[in-house]
Amino acid sequence: MAITEVDLSGRNRARRQDCETPITVTCRVAQDTTSQPSEAKTYLGERQETVANLSQKCQKLSVIVPVYNERWSLAEVIRRVLEAPVTLEKEVIIVDDGSTDGSYEVALELAAQDRRIQVIRHQRNAGKGAALRAGIEAVSGDVVIIQDADFEYDPTDYPTLLEPILQGKADAVYGSRFVGHCRRVLFFWHTLANKFLTLVSNMVNDLNLTDMETGYKAIRTDVLRSLRLTANTFTIEPELTCRLAQCGARIYEVPISYTGRTYEEGKKIRAWDGLKALAAIFYYRFIDTQYTHDEALATLQSVKKAKAYQRWLIDMVRPFLGKRILEAGAGIGNLSTLLLNAERLILVDRNPRYCEILRQRFSGRANISVELADLADIELYQHHRLDGLDTVFCANVLEHIADDQRVLSHFYQVLEEGGRCILIVPAGPKLFGSLDEAVGHFRRYSEHDLVQKVRAAGFEVVHCRRFNRLGSLAWFISSRVLRRRTLSPHAMKWFSRLVPLAKLLDWLLPVRGMSLVVVGQKPRQQRSKLAA
Repeated sequence: MAITEVDLSGRNRARRQDCETPITVTCRVAQDTTSQPSEAKTYLGERQETVANLSQKCQKLSVIVPVYNERWSLAEVIRRVLEAPVTLEKEVIIVDDGSTDGSYEVALELAAQDRRIQVIRHQRNAGKGAALRAGIEAVSGDVVIIQDADFEYDPTDYPTLLEPILQGKADAVYGSRFVGHCRRVLFFWHTLANKFLTLVSNMVNDLNLTDMETGYKAIRTDVLRSLRLTANTFTIEPELTCRLAQCGARIYEVPISYTGRTYEEGKKIRAWDGLKALAAIFYYRFIDTQYTHDEALATLQSVKKAKAYQRWLIDMVRPFLGKRILEAGAGIGNLSTLLLNAERLILVDRNPRYCEILRQRFSGRANISVELADLADIELYQHHRLDGLDTVFCANVLEHIADDQRVLSHFYQVLEEGGRCILIVPAGPKLFGSLDEAVGHFRRYSEHDLVQKVRAAGFEVVHCRRFNRLGSLAWFISSRVLRRRTLSPHAMKWFSRLVPLAKLLDWLLPVRGMSLVVVGQKPRQQRSKLAA
């Protein structure tokens, strides 16, 4: 194992454009020359794996320690972190946020003594949020714990924080200072402010936390890195909670021990920080709603809010749905929830994270299986060729596939005779815009184009309809005029409320619909020959 000096100033410059104070970062990184971390560690990579296998995937714990003028406590805190009673491999990332009391020099000495320690330095104080974001970029573990550089939080609580994640139950765990523990009695008004901020955060995010502002949070690294975090100061706490709620993360809360310190002992948060946190709760919940760097996932989560629209889609194709269904490209299960009465429902997606979400949502249902597979892979269909599938349901997926004709041929092969292939796709090539680009669309279809491809695959076309004219206007404005790259969840909620009007306008508006449904049926060739 070798220790090298790495200059991160260029790598982080783009991610910190919103920071008021210019930051130069130098990192002392411990590198293992025998093995390198793999992105695959953060995902369930095998088709038959379940969420319970997550504990086997978690091999390394990353502890981020933001530091600002904590020279006299830092060494002892790091010692306690390294001695924390966990079986996972540990790495400690100290982020010195422009300390002026010699904390950085202490951190370097600690890193020289233990290769599990990395040090990142900000030349100027930028705030706890900026420090955490720098630490997140540097982590290589499977789970991240945030540890303040004082004695308020006890690393012996790490096993309690990690347990729900290692059991596959949680994506994030909050350590609550207000339930089930012995604690030092301190300031009433400070505690009241914390509870008030937690109450407001719970109200707008629909959560029931007891301690939103806790400094002890354990979060899966893949989930944490998918979040779009921008806060520089203590407002990182309400932002992080809001982003986790927006992405649908499974949040658990556990009791922790807490030894609060007084302002004379070095406590840094002030009343003004409470007011900024209150403003941040509303800002990140209602104004800056882009919670993830994954634009496709953000769109799926937004569409999840449009319940009435999803029912409209299923109602249109319900006469063609059978009892043994393969949903090709199930995403996070927005439409799958309306297919749960099928005798057999096979949910297929190529995204490991989406498959994990599907397993979480539908675990325990004997009629549902989730498979991680590429729709262009012939092995998927050979595996199910003898299963008597009577329906392939593919909604808003075919446009993501480069060789869509090949996939349609696979759909034909896996279906039993008389089985139906139900396709819902975005329509209107002239509507193609920034939203299509952001979610990875190769194309938008015309009726003629899709019907020809369905017939070329061997199907008989038994239904073809273009619909949602009101949606065409909204999509054109958002994607072609405003050049937006994600759908707002608030906009999808409002559109869902307007579905009855949208159905009516499908008969009145002089524009073409934004979506197209085509149903192809596999001919009963053998029966036809016998009859002849």
